[in-house]
Amino acid sequence: MSDPIRFYYQHQVHEVDSVAPTKTVLQYLREDLHCTGTKEGCAEGDCGACTVVTGELVHGQLEMKSVNACIQFLPALDGKALFTIEDLKQQNAQLHPVQQALVECHGSQCGFCTPGFAMSLWSLYLSQEGSSGSPCREKINETLSGNLCRCTGYRPIIDAARRMTELPKVAFDRAALTRQLNDLQRTDMFVYEQHGQTFYAPRTLEQLVAVRAQHPLACILSGSTDVGLWVTKQMRALGDIIYIRQVAELSHISESDGKIHIGAAVSLNDAYAAVTGHYPQLQEMWQRFASLPIRNSGTLGGSVANGSPIGDSAPWMIALSAEIVLRGPAGQRVLLLENFYLDYMKKDWQPGEFVEAVRIPLPQPQQQFRTYKLAKRYDQDISAVCAAYAITFDGDRICNAHIAYGGMAATSRRAPKAEAALNGQLWTQATIEQAMQMLALDYTPLSDMRASDNYRMTTAQNLLRRFWLETSGTPVSMSVFAAGCADVSNS
Repeated sequence: MSDPIRFYYQHQVHEVDSVAPTKTVLQYLREDLHCTGTKEGCAEGDCGACTVVTGELVHGQLEMKSVNACIQFLPALDGKALFTIEDLKQQNAQLHPVQQALVECHGSQCGFCTPGFAMSLWSLYLSQEGSSGSPCREKINETLSGNLCRCTGYRPIIDAARRMTELPKVAFDRAALTRQLNDLQRTDMFVYEQHGQTFYAPRTLEQLVAVRAQHPLACILSGSTDVGLWVTKQMRALGDIIYIRQVAELSHISESDGKIHIGAAVSLNDAYAAVTGHYPQLQEMWQRFASLPIRNSGTLGGSVANGSPIGDSAPWMIALSAEIVLRGPAGQRVLLLENFYLDYMKKDWQPGEFVEAVRIPLPQPQQQFRTYKLAKRYDQDISAVCAAYAITFDGDRICNAHIAYGGMAATSRRAPKAEAALNGQLWTQATIEQAMQMLALDYTPLSDMRASDNYRMTTAQNLLRRFWLETSGTPVSMSVFAAGCADVSNS
């Protein structure tokens, strides 16, 4: 029996029982509710014109997050609250401080992107409640990382982010929203069926195992940051869908047996926060991995399950000997992540399996770790090359070298010949130059729109040199960088 989709929007509970399970939140807003303030720019979660804010109860606590409405399927809103640009309207017909600040600072020109910027700023405004002063520039940049504008040059919008906290405050009633959402929570699996498709949202691991066994070909959906594009860009028919974000057992982060255990339903942002607490070298990768709305929606479990050869999480996880925990009808199976990837978009799945969690080892004594991302833009761009290095020393000698790259092969994978050139050796310039040469035997990169094969190999080698320079204490000189440099103008 099909249940209606229930969510809170514009001060009331909406019940929907007639749309396709893959109808996006953006489509429903514009086509069904005629709330056209939210715009469609790209339909793939890149431009931010469709940014909205959702509220949901996570472990009993209200969480407000900015997300991209263009790639979120409507049934995933069940039990949540939705806020769009229309919600900023005040009862006294005054502008919200976010809107007033954009007006005062001239943060809008053509206006198409403005609703998305306003909602991102509103999420920042909510996070500043109880704080004194304006948000720092780094926090503003992170908040706006998912919003693109072709008119303003961003400075007026950044000014507005500071100005909005100086204006008279507008309170947000979190307690009232929490009560509304408590009334919407289900005690059993949500099942929504329309247009020949069924959307299953189990709430326990036991339910997930059972429904997956009954529907082994169903599409597993988590953050929709990949799967959403299969519909909006590739026009694929997904068939039945199993949504895992409501499964309680998959939403926890814990530490035991020297590993960080991250459930498959934990958001990318929360997962990176947990890992970066132990590996501060991941801070830049965390910020550059994707925009904030994408990190709020996507999951680390979904990222490794989809296994893109240019994904930015797999290289550093492989370098750190991370494990993937798979669950199926036969029980739990644990693999090293590097052994999960068999070939281009081919993984070691058994019938009825899904990702339950990933396990990342805690830092080891005398271990040096770094990860680097090369892309044409700093924010929101797919890597040309992503490199990760985890090397353990016994005194001055290398005893265990792990090197992994994304963008260099059909999968993210290690560099066994370069590792062999390092193991047992002293951490010297001669050693690193030998390992750099071995990378040419480990990988045969391709040329594509992001980079040439020559650029990929040259930068992969030079990133290894950079790692050595950062960890060996060697003074940096231009002659060091000149060695091994090549023409990369065709990148």
